[in-house]
Amino acid sequence: MRGSMRLLLVSGLLLAGTSTAALAQKRAANAPELAYSLTEGQNLNAFVRDGKVAAHLLLRNGSDPRILVAFPAGNSGVGLWFASVGRPATWRLDQAPRPVTFADGKGRALNGIEAIATIDAARLAPKQAVLSNVRFLRDYQSVSRFPADVEAPARIEGNRILYARDRIDGAPGYSLEIQVLGGRIDNGAIVAGADGRIRLRIVAATGETPLHGLSKAELLNAHAAADPAARNALAFLSYREKFLAGSWRFDTYFGRDTLMSVRLLMPALKNAAVEAGIGSVLARLDDKGDVAHEEGLAEFALVDHKQHGQGGGDTPTLDYAMIDDDYMLAPVAAEYLLNPANRTAAHAFLARDVPSVAHPGTAQPAGALLVRNLRFVLDAAAPFAGDPAWRKLVAVKAGRLTGEWRDSEEGLGRGRYPYDVNAVLVPAALEAADKLTRAGLLDRYLTPADRAALARAHAMAATWRSEAPGLFAVETPAADAAAQVRDYAARVGVPAAPALAALKGQALRYHAIALDDHGKPVPIINSDEGFELLFGHPSPADLQAYVGALARPFPAGLMTDIGLLVANPALASTEVQDRFTPAAYHGAVVWSWQQALFAAGLERQLARTDLPAATRAVLKDAQTRLWRAIQATRATQSSELWSWAFENGRYKVVPFGAGKADVDESNAAQLWSTVYLAVQPPKAPAKKKR
Repeated sequence: MRGSMRLLLVSGLLLAGTSTAALAQKRAANAPELAYSLTEGQNLNAFVRDGKVAAHLLLRNGSDPRILVAFPAGNSGVGLWFASVGRPATWRLDQAPRPVTFADGKGRALNGIEAIATIDAARLAPKQAVLSNVRFLRDYQSVSRFPADVEAPARIEGNRILYARDRIDGAPGYSLEIQVLGGRIDNGAIVAGADGRIRLRIVAATGETPLHGLSKAELLNAHAAADPAARNALAFLSYREKFLAGSWRFDTYFGRDTLMSVRLLMPALKNAAVEAGIGSVLARLDDKGDVAHEEGLAEFALVDHKQHGQGGGDTPTLDYAMIDDDYMLAPVAAEYLLNPANRTAAHAFLARDVPSVAHPGTAQPAGALLVRNLRFVLDAAAPFAGDPAWRKLVAVKAGRLTGEWRDSEEGLGRGRYPYDVNAVLVPAALEAADKLTRAGLLDRYLTPADRAALARAHAMAATWRSEAPGLFAVETPAADAAAQVRDYAARVGVPAAPALAALKGQALRYHAIALDDHGKPVPIINSDEGFELLFGHPSPADLQAYVGALARPFPAGLMTDIGLLVANPALASTEVQDRFTPAAYHGAVVWSWQQALFAAGLERQLARTDLPAATRAVLKDAQTRLWRAIQATRATQSSELWSWAFENGRYKVVPFGAGKADVDESNAAQLWSTVYLAVQPPKAPAKKKR
């Protein structure tokens, strides 16, 4: 190993019975500000945050064990994958992660954790270590590849296996040390002791710049639910610089995740937290006002710039490929800024300078940045507002199959014009632009040209609201719907009778998930109606038709005992059905935040005073069914998503990523799955006094 990559690691820390004072470290005198653990599927997860240290330790059970530590600092991480052990093996955490800080070989601080764990495996043979940005760890986990530039060879010293390297630009890098406390190292592999177990001390650290966590006093208000799991997850993911999308796989900013989470959490968040979220989005706008989807940090940015022949060092790279986040910013910001209780805070926030991530070293007032996004919205919406033809809708960008929250290759059924973006979010953004302008909040940031353009926002929104949804409307005749539901139920091994009974011999009406390249609806029943409930103004007739359709039992609708599915391909071809399975990331699976979106939307619609009794009855029935499923799966709510199996006449939860066929694994802490801190069950009506 090159000298520049050696850590100043004094063996005293890693030898049993020797004082840890030999290592130049600082350990918190008291318990960490945040520390918790949970097991999900085959992953044992332990989280800790204290001062400069924030880390997520993941120990993978099963026949292919691994050790992985993700750090919000720089979205960095270290991982060690082992060869198959031939049978399921289980980890036990003997000592929860403790924060540590120590010096590398050049005297520079690395921040990380120390933990002790035991696994009931006879032998662990290291297969590959990856020490770098989490995005490269993600790549290795999914496709077994990572850039050669970040290779970290192993060094064995006595009963220790060490991996350490500087960042490729020579900055402080990453380290992982495994000390064998029970067992021995034999020819590069770790062999169990007489008890058949292997006991390890794990020390992992990063040199990336720490984030500043939002304190408990800054985060939640008195309206937040007393849910320890959700509070823990949100606390680990919340920083003054940004909210993290999810750990371990997305320990950094994602625009859509931030905006939807802030909107759903808003009733339970303090102003400082709301402004941190909205400010982080404004900080990453491009020059046109496009909202950034994801950022590439630290070593990922270094490698990316190098691969593209660019300078810029570790200046963050920003991905603007998604289209839904562009139209979320205005309605989410308006929800906060137009709240009468926030009048003073709104003016102060809009006047505050926001440092640019896109252009480091520069800053602009938040109000000016918000106006920049409104210009973008108006320009994008103008073609359809002037001529409402399907070809003038907002399309997924050319050459891509992804563009909104269903951002896996098959998530939109290979559609090009998403329903949620065009039928809901674009008009919602236009309406927000109109309201913000009328309220006078943006006056000091508007040019005469801006005022003229914004004067048209109300009329443009009306055109989008009246014309776009109908392009996605699908109606399948009763006989055809029944036959297709029956056939699909048999294919996936679930009962058809409850679904057919719920159809009542009626046609099945729903909004297609997207339009394809020819303007034809993609026939996937989907949960995106929740966006309309939260951001739109559906008629009573539409509420009855579309909410009623989704609340039907799967596979006529989306409802199951363990949650609201996000997609149901029963009315699509068998080829499409095979791409929307319970093992597909956006297939027939449950996403926690989509249930929360639907619940919040139902609550919003039920607060209306213009709904007839029949419509209210449909909404109340859907609300009851939804909350019954949500409460039945409380243990999984902070997870990103989950799958299911149908056994013994019932649906049961299957953690996503636990099956060999699953395309990936879920995050144990997911930002938009914490929204149940604000999205809470409806209160039972008060009993009348006798």
